[in-house]
Amino acid sequence: MEGIEHRVIKANGINMHVAEKGKGPVILFLHGFPELWYTWRHQITAFASLGYRALAPDLRGFGETEAPDDASAYTSLDVVGDLIALLDVVAADQDQVFVVGHDWGALIAWWLCMFRPDRVKALVNMSVAFNPRNPNMKPLEGLRALYGDDYYICRFQEPGVIEAEFRRWDMREHSNKLALMVSEEDCKYYLSQYEKKGFTGGLNYYRNINLYICLPSTSSMNAQNWQLTAPWTGSKIKVPVKFIVGDQDLTYMVRESRITYTREVSRRMFHSWEEVVVMEGVAHFLQEEKPDEVSTGSYMDLGFKSKSKLSRFNNVSQDNETIYRDMPLLFLIFASK
Repeated sequence: MEGIEHRVIKANGINMHVAEKGKGPVILFLHGFPELWYTWRHQITAFASLGYRALAPDLRGFGETEAPDDASAYTSLDVVGDLIALLDVVAADQDQVFVVGHDWGALIAWWLCMFRPDRVKALVNMSVAFNPRNPNMKPLEGLRALYGDDYYICRFQEPGVIEAEFRRWDMREHSNKLALMVSEEDCKYYLSQYEKKGFTGGLNYYRNINLYICLPSTSSMNAQNWQLTAPWTGSKIKVPVKFIVGDQDLTYMVRESRITYTREVSRRMFHSWEEVVVMEGVAHFLQEEKPDEVSTGSYMDLGFKSKSKLSRFNNVSQDNETIYRDMPLLFLIFASK
Protein backbone atom coordinates (compact mmCIF):
# COMPACT_ATOMS: atom_id res chain seq x y z
CA MET A 1 0.00 0.00 0.00
CA GLU A 2 1.13 3.53 -0.71
CA GLY A 3 3.73 4.90 1.66
CA ILE A 4 4.17 1.71 3.70
CA GLU A 5 7.82 0.66 3.78
CA HIS A 6 9.05 -2.90 4.19
CA ARG A 7 12.31 -4.29 5.48
CA VAL A 8 13.73 -7.47 6.96
CA ILE A 9 15.43 -7.31 10.36
CA LYS A 10 17.61 -9.92 12.02
CA ALA A 11 15.87 -10.42 15.37
CA ASN A 12 16.35 -13.17 17.95
CA GLY A 13 18.10 -15.39 15.41
CA ILE A 14 15.49 -15.17 12.63
CA ASN A 15 14.86 -12.87 9.69
CA MET A 16 11.77 -10.82 10.52
CA HIS A 17 9.73 -8.83 8.02
CA VAL A 18 8.20 -5.58 9.26
CA ALA A 19 5.95 -3.04 7.57
CA GLU A 20 6.16 0.53 8.83
CA LYS A 21 5.02 4.06 8.19
CA GLY A 22 5.21 7.44 9.90
CA LYS A 23 7.35 9.20 12.47
CA GLY A 24 6.80 9.71 16.16
CA PRO A 25 5.87 7.49 19.10
CA VAL A 26 5.91 3.84 18.05
CA ILE A 27 2.78 1.69 17.90
CA LEU A 28 3.55 -2.02 17.56
CA PHE A 29 0.70 -3.91 15.85
CA LEU A 30 0.54 -7.68 16.40
CA HIS A 31 -1.57 -9.83 14.09
CA GLY A 32 -3.34 -13.12 14.76
CA PHE A 33 -3.90 -16.39 12.93
CA PRO A 34 -4.10 -16.72 10.01
CA GLU A 35 -3.56 -13.02 9.53
CA LEU A 36 -0.37 -11.21 8.51
CA TRP A 37 0.99 -7.69 8.96
CA TYR A 38 -1.51 -6.89 6.20
CA THR A 39 -4.47 -7.07 8.55
CA TRP A 40 -3.28 -3.74 10.03
CA ARG A 41 -2.88 -1.94 6.68
CA HIS A 42 -5.70 0.52 7.41
CA GLN A 43 -4.51 1.28 10.93
CA ILE A 44 -0.90 1.74 9.80
CA THR A 45 -1.93 4.47 7.41
CA ALA A 46 -4.39 6.07 9.81
CA PHE A 47 -2.03 6.32 12.77
CA ALA A 48 0.92 7.42 10.66
CA SER A 49 -1.23 10.37 9.61
CA LEU A 50 -1.84 11.18 13.28
CA GLY A 51 1.85 11.50 14.08
CA TYR A 52 2.71 7.95 15.15
CA ARG A 53 5.22 5.51 13.76
CA ALA A 54 3.25 2.35 13.01
CA LEU A 55 5.14 -0.96 12.95
CA ALA A 56 3.50 -4.24 11.95
CA PRO A 57 5.71 -7.33 11.71
CA ASP A 58 4.88 -10.69 10.25
CA LEU A 59 5.29 -12.84 13.36
CA ARG A 60 7.60 -15.83 13.23
CA GLY A 61 6.18 -18.48 10.95
CA PHE A 62 4.01 -16.02 9.02
CA GLY A 63 4.33 -14.25 5.68
CA GLU A 64 7.81 -12.99 4.83
CA THR A 65 9.23 -13.72 8.29
CA GLU A 66 11.33 -16.83 8.77
CA ALA A 67 9.50 -20.00 9.86
CA PRO A 68 11.63 -22.37 11.96
CA ASP A 69 10.86 -26.03 11.19
CA ASP A 70 10.81 -27.18 14.80
CA ALA A 71 7.40 -26.64 16.40
CA SER A 72 9.11 -26.11 19.76
CA ALA A 73 10.50 -22.81 18.42
CA TYR A 74 7.11 -21.10 18.75
CA THR A 75 6.71 -20.72 22.50
CA SER A 76 5.58 -17.53 24.19
CA LEU A 77 9.17 -16.81 25.22
CA ASP A 78 10.44 -17.20 21.66
CA VAL A 79 7.82 -14.88 20.21
CA VAL A 80 8.19 -12.21 22.87
CA GLY A 81 11.94 -12.48 22.42
CA ASP A 82 11.44 -11.71 18.72
CA LEU A 83 9.53 -8.55 19.56
CA ILE A 84 12.05 -7.27 22.08
CA ALA A 85 14.88 -7.88 19.62
CA LEU A 86 12.89 -6.18 16.86
CA LEU A 87 12.24 -3.10 19.01
CA ASP A 88 15.90 -2.94 19.98
CA VAL A 89 16.69 -2.46 16.29
CA VAL A 90 13.81 -0.46 14.83
CA ALA A 91 12.86 1.61 17.91
CA ALA A 92 16.14 1.85 19.78
CA ASP A 93 15.44 5.49 20.63
CA GLN A 94 12.22 4.67 22.54
CA ASP A 95 12.25 2.92 25.89
CA GLN A 96 8.53 2.12 25.68
CA VAL A 97 6.03 1.69 22.86
CA PHE A 98 2.27 1.43 22.46
CA VAL A 99 1.07 -2.09 21.60
CA VAL A 100 -2.06 -3.19 19.75
CA GLY A 101 -2.90 -6.89 19.42
CA HIS A 102 -5.62 -9.03 17.88
CA ASP A 103 -6.38 -12.77 18.21
CA TRP A 104 -3.03 -14.57 18.72
CA GLY A 105 -1.47 -11.14 18.56
CA ALA A 106 -3.54 -10.25 21.63
CA LEU A 107 -2.25 -13.31 23.48
CA ILE A 108 1.30 -12.38 22.55
CA ALA A 109 0.66 -8.83 23.69
CA TRP A 110 -0.55 -10.09 27.10
CA TRP A 111 2.67 -12.11 27.37
CA LEU A 112 4.77 -9.13 26.30
CA CYS A 113 3.17 -7.00 29.01
CA MET A 114 3.64 -9.74 31.59
CA PHE A 115 7.25 -10.57 30.73
CA ARG A 116 8.52 -7.09 29.85
CA PRO A 117 6.17 -4.39 31.18
CA ASP A 118 9.11 -1.98 31.12
CA ARG A 119 8.90 -1.90 27.31
CA VAL A 120 5.15 -1.18 26.99
CA LYS A 121 3.61 2.25 27.44
CA ALA A 122 -0.01 1.12 27.04
CA LEU A 123 -1.94 -1.73 25.42
CA VAL A 124 -5.04 -1.92 23.25
CA ASN A 125 -6.06 -5.55 22.82
CA MET A 126 -8.84 -6.97 20.68
CA SER A 127 -11.00 -10.07 20.76
CA VAL A 128 -8.97 -12.35 23.06
CA ALA A 129 -9.22 -11.53 26.74
CA PHE A 130 -6.53 -12.11 29.34
CA ASN A 131 -6.91 -15.47 31.07
CA PRO A 132 -4.66 -15.86 34.10
CA ARG A 133 -2.65 -19.06 34.20
CA ASN A 134 -4.45 -21.85 36.04
CA PRO A 135 -1.79 -23.92 37.84
CA ASN A 136 -4.25 -26.78 38.30
CA MET A 137 -5.33 -27.31 34.70
CA LYS A 138 -3.55 -27.12 31.38
CA PRO A 139 -5.49 -25.06 28.83
CA LEU A 140 -5.85 -27.86 26.28
CA GLU A 141 -7.25 -30.21 28.90
CA GLY A 142 -9.90 -27.62 29.68
CA LEU A 143 -10.75 -27.16 25.99
CA ARG A 144 -11.09 -30.90 25.45
CA ALA A 145 -13.36 -31.19 28.46
CA LEU A 146 -15.58 -28.35 27.26
CA TYR A 147 -15.69 -28.96 23.51
CA GLY A 148 -14.32 -32.44 22.80
CA ASP A 149 -11.57 -33.69 20.52
CA ASP A 150 -13.18 -32.21 17.40
CA TYR A 151 -12.69 -28.66 18.64
CA TYR A 152 -10.45 -26.88 16.14
CA ILE A 153 -7.62 -26.18 18.59
CA CYS A 154 -7.58 -29.85 19.57
CA ARG A 155 -7.53 -30.89 15.90
CA PHE A 156 -4.54 -28.63 15.28
CA GLN A 157 -2.26 -30.43 17.74
CA GLU A 158 -0.69 -33.27 15.74
CA PRO A 159 1.83 -31.93 13.22
CA GLY A 160 0.92 -32.52 9.60
CA VAL A 161 -2.63 -33.76 10.04
CA ILE A 162 -4.61 -30.56 9.57
CA GLU A 163 -2.09 -29.33 6.99
CA ALA A 164 -2.89 -32.41 4.88
CA GLU A 165 -6.58 -31.57 5.07
CA PHE A 166 -5.96 -28.02 3.94
CA ARG A 167 -3.81 -29.18 1.04
CA ARG A 168 -6.74 -31.11 -0.38
CA TRP A 169 -8.56 -27.87 -0.98
CA ASP A 170 -7.94 -25.30 -3.66
CA MET A 171 -7.86 -22.01 -1.78
CA ARG A 172 -8.45 -19.97 -4.90
CA GLU A 173 -11.53 -22.00 -5.74
CA HIS A 174 -13.10 -20.99 -2.43
CA SER A 175 -11.85 -17.41 -2.30
CA ASN A 176 -15.46 -16.19 -2.61
CA LYS A 177 -15.83 -17.04 1.07
CA LEU A 178 -12.93 -14.73 1.89
CA ALA A 179 -14.59 -11.96 -0.11
CA LEU A 180 -17.32 -11.78 2.53
CA MET A 181 -14.86 -9.83 4.66
CA VAL A 182 -12.05 -8.54 2.45
CA SER A 183 -11.70 -7.35 -1.13
CA GLU A 184 -10.55 -9.44 -4.08
CA GLU A 185 -7.20 -7.65 -3.91
CA ASP A 186 -6.87 -8.53 -0.24
CA CYS A 187 -7.77 -12.16 -0.98
CA LYS A 188 -5.04 -12.35 -3.57
CA TYR A 189 -2.44 -11.08 -1.11
CA TYR A 190 -3.37 -13.54 1.64
CA LEU A 191 -3.56 -16.45 -0.79
CA SER A 192 -0.20 -15.60 -2.37
CA GLN A 193 1.48 -15.62 1.04
CA TYR A 194 -0.05 -18.86 2.28
CA GLU A 195 0.61 -20.62 -1.01
CA LYS A 196 4.31 -19.90 -0.48
CA LYS A 197 4.66 -21.06 3.10
CA GLY A 198 1.52 -22.92 4.11
CA PHE A 199 -0.12 -22.83 7.54
CA THR A 200 2.37 -24.82 9.64
CA GLY A 201 4.11 -21.80 11.17
CA GLY A 202 0.87 -20.36 12.47
CA LEU A 203 -0.43 -23.74 13.59
CA ASN A 204 2.70 -24.24 15.68
CA TYR A 205 1.48 -21.51 18.03
CA TYR A 206 -1.45 -23.76 18.93
CA ARG A 207 0.89 -26.71 19.33
CA ASN A 208 2.71 -24.92 22.12
CA ILE A 209 -0.36 -24.25 24.23
CA ASN A 210 0.37 -26.99 26.73
CA LEU A 211 1.02 -30.46 25.34
CA TYR A 212 4.31 -32.26 25.05
CA ILE A 213 4.33 -33.56 21.46
CA CYS A 214 6.87 -35.97 20.03
CA LEU A 215 8.17 -34.33 16.89
CA PRO A 216 9.05 -36.89 14.20
CA SER A 217 11.59 -34.53 12.61
CA THR A 218 13.61 -34.07 15.78
CA SER A 219 12.64 -36.96 18.08
CA SER A 220 12.51 -34.34 20.80
CA MET A 221 9.78 -33.22 23.14
CA ASN A 222 7.94 -30.00 22.43
CA ALA A 223 8.07 -27.11 24.88
CA GLN A 224 4.83 -25.75 26.20
CA ASN A 225 3.59 -22.31 27.16
CA TRP A 226 1.68 -23.56 30.20
CA GLN A 227 4.84 -24.94 31.79
CA LEU A 228 7.14 -22.12 30.69
CA THR A 229 4.87 -19.45 32.16
CA ALA A 230 4.72 -21.06 35.62
CA PRO A 231 6.88 -18.29 37.15
CA TRP A 232 4.17 -15.77 36.23
CA THR A 233 1.31 -17.60 37.95
CA GLY A 234 -0.78 -14.99 39.73
CA SER A 235 0.89 -12.08 37.95
CA LYS A 236 -1.15 -9.08 36.86
CA ILE A 237 -0.87 -7.02 33.72
CA LYS A 238 0.80 -3.84 34.98
CA VAL A 239 0.40 -1.50 32.02
CA PRO A 240 -2.70 0.57 31.13
CA VAL A 241 -5.09 -1.60 29.12
CA LYS A 242 -8.06 -1.01 26.87
CA PHE A 243 -9.92 -4.04 25.54
CA ILE A 244 -12.16 -4.06 22.44
CA VAL A 245 -14.45 -6.93 21.48
CA GLY A 246 -17.33 -7.45 19.06
CA ASP A 247 -20.58 -8.63 20.57
CA GLN A 248 -20.93 -11.15 17.71
CA ASP A 249 -17.48 -12.61 18.39
CA LEU A 250 -17.59 -16.13 19.79
CA THR A 251 -14.82 -15.20 22.20
CA TYR A 252 -17.30 -12.78 23.77
CA MET A 253 -20.40 -14.95 23.49
CA VAL A 254 -19.10 -18.21 24.97
CA ARG A 255 -17.96 -19.17 28.47
CA GLU A 256 -19.91 -16.29 29.99
CA SER A 257 -17.16 -13.96 28.80
CA ARG A 258 -19.33 -10.93 29.50
CA ILE A 259 -18.78 -11.59 33.18
CA THR A 260 -15.03 -11.83 32.63
CA TYR A 261 -15.00 -8.32 31.20
CA THR A 262 -16.73 -6.64 34.13
CA ARG A 263 -14.93 -4.13 36.29
CA GLU A 264 -15.17 -6.24 39.44
CA VAL A 265 -13.38 -9.27 37.96
CA SER A 266 -10.89 -7.33 35.87
CA ARG A 267 -9.63 -5.52 38.94
CA ARG A 268 -8.09 -8.80 40.11
CA MET A 269 -6.25 -9.25 36.82
CA PHE A 270 -4.95 -5.81 35.94
CA HIS A 271 -2.98 -3.10 37.66
CA SER A 272 -4.50 -0.37 35.49
CA TRP A 273 -7.67 -1.52 33.71
CA GLU A 274 -8.92 1.41 31.68
CA GLU A 275 -11.89 0.46 29.55
CA VAL A 276 -13.79 -2.34 27.83
CA VAL A 277 -15.38 -1.42 24.51
CA VAL A 278 -18.05 -3.72 23.09
CA MET A 279 -18.76 -3.01 19.44
CA GLU A 280 -22.28 -4.14 18.64
CA GLY A 281 -22.96 -6.15 15.51
CA VAL A 282 -19.27 -6.80 14.90
CA ALA A 283 -17.61 -10.21 14.94
CA HIS A 284 -14.00 -11.29 15.39
CA PHE A 285 -11.99 -9.32 12.82
CA LEU A 286 -12.73 -5.81 14.05
CA GLN A 287 -9.89 -4.08 12.24
CA GLU A 288 -10.97 -5.64 8.93
CA GLU A 289 -14.73 -5.32 9.33
CA LYS A 290 -14.77 -1.69 10.44
CA PRO A 291 -11.30 -0.26 9.84
CA ASP A 292 -12.32 3.39 10.09
CA GLU A 293 -14.04 2.96 13.46
CA VAL A 294 -11.16 0.94 14.90
CA SER A 295 -8.62 3.49 13.68
CA THR A 296 -10.33 6.60 14.96
CA GLY A 297 -12.28 8.01 17.87
CA SER A 298 -12.55 6.41 21.29
CA TYR A 299 -11.92 2.88 20.03
CA MET A 300 -8.17 3.42 19.85
CA ASP A 301 -7.69 6.42 22.10
CA LEU A 302 -4.10 5.83 23.16
CA GLY A 303 -4.40 8.64 25.69
CA PHE A 304 -6.57 6.44 27.93
CA LYS A 305 -8.55 9.38 29.24
CA SER A 306 -11.41 7.28 30.61
CA LYS A 307 -11.10 5.13 33.69
CA SER A 308 -12.50 1.65 34.32
CA LYS A 309 -15.68 1.80 32.32
CA LEU A 310 -17.63 -0.48 30.03
CA SER A 311 -18.59 1.13 26.73
CA ARG A 312 -20.94 -0.11 24.05
CA PHE A 313 -21.08 1.26 20.53
CA ASN A 314 -23.69 0.52 17.91
CA ASN A 315 -21.81 1.53 14.78
CA VAL A 316 -22.30 -1.64 12.77
CA SER A 317 -25.56 -3.08 11.51
CA GLN A 318 -25.94 -6.86 11.64
CA ASP A 319 -26.08 -8.83 8.42
CA ASN A 320 -26.54 -12.37 7.24
CA GLU A 321 -22.82 -13.04 7.02
CA THR A 322 -22.00 -12.78 10.73
CA ILE A 323 -21.23 -16.48 11.01
CA TYR A 324 -18.63 -16.19 8.25
CA ARG A 325 -17.13 -12.97 9.59
CA ASP A 326 -16.53 -14.66 12.93
CA MET A 327 -14.42 -17.43 11.43
CA PRO A 328 -10.67 -17.24 10.87
CA LEU A 329 -9.76 -16.84 7.22
CA LEU A 330 -8.70 -20.42 6.71
CA PHE A 331 -12.02 -21.68 8.04
CA LEU A 332 -13.81 -19.63 5.40
CA ILE A 333 -11.86 -21.71 2.92
CA PHE A 334 -12.52 -24.92 4.81
CA ALA A 335 -16.21 -24.20 5.45
CA SER A 336 -17.29 -25.32 2.02
CA LYS A 337 -16.21 -28.89 2.74
